[in-house]
Amino acid sequence: MNIVQSLPSVCLVLGGSRSGKSRYAEALINSRGHGLYLATAEKLDVEMGERIKRHKARRGSNWELIEEPIDIGRIIANESKLGRPILVDCLTLWVSNMMHAEYDCIDALPAIIASAQATAESVVFVSNEVGLGIVPDNSLAREFRDVAGLVNQSVAQAANTVVFVAAGLPMFLKGEIS
Repeated sequence: MNIVQSLPSVCLVLGGSRSGKSRYAEALINSRGHGLYLATAEKLDVEMGERIKRHKARRGSNWELIEEPIDIGRIIANESKLGRPILVDCLTLWVSNMMHAEYDCIDALPAIIASAQATAESVVFVSNEVGLGIVPDNSLAREFRDVAGLVNQSVAQAANTVVFVAAGLPMFLKGEIS
């Protein structure tokens, strides 16, 4: 059976930094042939610009790209098309963007989840698991860790499938992809 024949309607792919989570999520959609990449990263400095450039080069031409740092629910709702799954990479940067803009992630999340659940095609969210390390030493970092954890929990609860990726290896926490 082809991996994408059973791609869930909502999937969350979690992992640490450089765990292979984005590559895994991209592979889920790439095998279908065409996808929409909803990127939340912004080129705020040279290093991030280089990261964005490497990600674009790695993905190749099978992807349409929309860059949206804040209003991802609107993009998911408006861009849903049968035969074109959506990859949201990543929720962690979205949390950072929302906090920087002084928006409430937790208030915005139900609309994003509702948009993902109502799409014509699968939505795969990528997010960092930030709660496995030490307790941060400052209040902003602790708030970020806490909000990111709550966002991950909410999306995981709503998702059909949740995959944790470590060292490039997927471990299924909920559901399956066959």
